Amino acid sequence: MSLNRTLSTAPMMDWSDRHCRYFWRMLTKNTLLYTEMVTGAALTHAKNIERFLDFSAEEHPVALQVGGSDTTELSHAAKLANQWNYDELNLNVGCPSDRVQNGMIGAILMLHPEKVADAFKAMSDIANMPVTVKHRIGIDQQDSYSFARDFVGQIHDAGCRVFIVHTRSAILKGLSPKENREIPPLKHNYAYQLKKDFPDCEIIINGGIKTLDESLAHLDHVDGVMLGREAYQNPMVLSQADSKIFNQIDPYSNAVDFLNATLPYIEQQVSEGVSAKYMLKHLLGIIQGVPNAKAFRRFLSENMHKESVTEQLLSQAINQYLVPSAA
Repeated sequence: MSLNRTLSTAPMMDWSDRHCRYFWRMLTKNTLLYTEMVTGAALTHAKNIERFLDFSAEEHPVALQVGGSDTTELSHAAKLANQWNYDELNLNVGCPSDRVQNGMIGAILMLHPEKVADAFKAMSDIANMPVTVKHRIGIDQQDSYSFARDFVGQIHDAGCRVFIVHTRSAILKGLSPKENREIPPLKHNYAYQLKKDFPDCEIIINGGIKTLDESLAHLDHVDGVMLGREAYQNPMVLSQADSKIFNQIDPYSNAVDFLNATLPYIEQQVSEGVSAKYMLKHLLGIIQGVPNAKAFRRFLSENMHKESVTEQLLSQAINQYLVPSAA
C-alpha cells in the first residue's frame, strides 16, 4: 500500500516530538507525521537510542527524518528505521543551522548533490520503506529555478521519486535559522514547475502555508502539502484535515473536547516518568479566538514547569477558563 502524502506535518526541532505527534494524530487520522530531525551521527553513537526513535503505534503513518551525508551512518540509520517500523525515511537537505553546516548536514548539501545522491542510495539499499528528500529551492546566491531543477535532476537520476520542496532559499551567510523561515521570499511556483518537469515524481510543497483552503489550492499543482509552524502554533487547523483533504470524518471539531481527550495519555506518560511539561507545551496553541484563551495559555505556561505537575493541571485550566465560555 502506497503512503498517502497529500497532507503532512513538517519535521520541526524541539516541536514535533512523539508527544506532539500523538496529539496531532488524535486530531487527524490520515495526515503523515514527521519526526524531528536526528543526525546520522547521533543514531550511530547514542547510548540511549530509544529517546530518538521510540514512538507510539497510534502515530502511524510516521516518517523518520535524518540529517547527514556520511553513508555509513545513514545506512545504520536506515537499519534502525527498519527495526522501529517507520513508514518513510527522509533525508534533510534544508536545515540552515550553523551547527549542521559544519558537519555537512542540511541545506549546505544542496551545493553537493553528488553527496545527496550517494546518501540516498546508501539509505535506499537498506531501508524497507520509501526514502525521500526534503530540500530548499536554493542556497545563498544560488536561487534560480535552474539550480533547483538541476539539483532535483541529479537526485532523480539516483532513483529518488519523492521530493519535499521548501519553497524558500536558505541564506547561510547572514541569516539565522529563524530568519531563514521568514525572510527569503516564497517561490511556490518553483514547486509547481518541478512537478511539470518531473511528472513521474511526487512533489510535496512546504513553506508559508497556513490553511487547509490554501492547501487545497496548492494541490491543483502538486501532489502534497506539508504544514509547518501553523500546525504547531495553531494545531486545530488539523482538526478539519480528514474531512477537507481526505473526505473522511474528523475525530474532533471542538477544542475543549480534544483537550479533555488528551488527559488519559498525559496521565499515562506521567505515571511512566515523563514530565508533564513536555506534553503540555504542545497544547498551548489549541485554544485561540475565544474568551479566556489568553488566560488559559498563561495559566498553563506559568504552572507547567512546577514539580509534581500532572494532567490535573490541564483539567483545572479547562474547568477554570474554558468550560463557562463553552457553555
